[in-house]
Amino acid sequence: MIRIGKISYWHVHAWDYTREAQEHPDVDIVAVWDEDEKRGREAAGKLGVDFHTSLDELLGRSDVDAVIVDAPTSMHRDIMVAAARAGKHIFTEKVLAPTQQEANEIVREAAQSGVKLTVSLPRLNDGYTLAIRQLLSEGALGRVTQVRVRLSHNGATAGWLPEHFYNPEECISGALIDLGCHPMYLTHLFLDEATSGVSAQYGYITGKAVEDNAAALLFTDSGALGIVEAGFVTSSSPFTIEIHGTEGSLLYGTPEEKLLLRCSNGGFDSWEEVPLTPRKESAFNQWIGHIRNNTEAEENIRLALALSSLMEASNQSVRERRTVRIDELRQ
Repeated sequence: MIRIGKISYWHVHAWDYTREAQEHPDVDIVAVWDEDEKRGREAAGKLGVDFHTSLDELLGRSDVDAVIVDAPTSMHRDIMVAAARAGKHIFTEKVLAPTQQEANEIVREAAQSGVKLTVSLPRLNDGYTLAIRQLLSEGALGRVTQVRVRLSHNGATAGWLPEHFYNPEECISGALIDLGCHPMYLTHLFLDEATSGVSAQYGYITGKAVEDNAAALLFTDSGALGIVEAGFVTSSSPFTIEIHGTEGSLLYGTPEEKLLLRCSNGGFDSWEEVPLTPRKESAFNQWIGHIRNNTEAEENIRLALALSSLMEASNQSVRERRTVRIDELRQ
């Protein structure tokens, strides 16, 4: 049995990961720590487990093997470095950290301590992502020239996002670093090459302290472009993927959840639907597998590191009103 310490219920998905843990036959939640004592005590009471006012106390327990981290983004580095040094395996909500330097430190500490680290990047495991990766690996589109991924909801205009999601001290930024993480790591993945620079723009439709509307343009050395869009102010926007290349194009979610392909080779002279691949097991279950089998989440960590650098570059681009090269960021 893998015994879990649950670190914070700050994030909106904290209870989703709790349920995954409860449903897994090899996992048991045994303790809770939360930077908000009231919220933490309430969660621990619902779970019937111990609540700790001290994070060090929870990490010092010999009957805690691993932790699930759903604390504010701004606390990720300190919490995860401490957890790694305490020898606790780590599953964390995205982003891994708000800067490349902090993310690199977390990964180094995890590696040095021999703990298994996995970041929740759930759309990597969905059937459309797997099918798209297969098509790209087969060269169906030729040389990829542009990737565009959009994900938005109405959390700010409809009022269902918690108010602390607009706190820049905790979140670092808004729509892009939260919801935009998904189109960001997918765009980076589908471009299949290192992003050399980022130019971002943020909008403030509802007047919050962080952006509720965002777009980022990713540059590559080959000339291929990535377009990432995210927002908290759109009521009916479908999750959408567009990928274009020298030999064809691919569409998903425009607006139906169908994968459409048109290319000059392979007999797809008009738009044709391509079957989705069966989805992989969840990032959480993969993490448990890495702990059990002493394996590493190599691709997950590589993409998580890239995601942190892209988010840092986006935020810096907005602050300084310029394109930011990835190689400018501190390691």
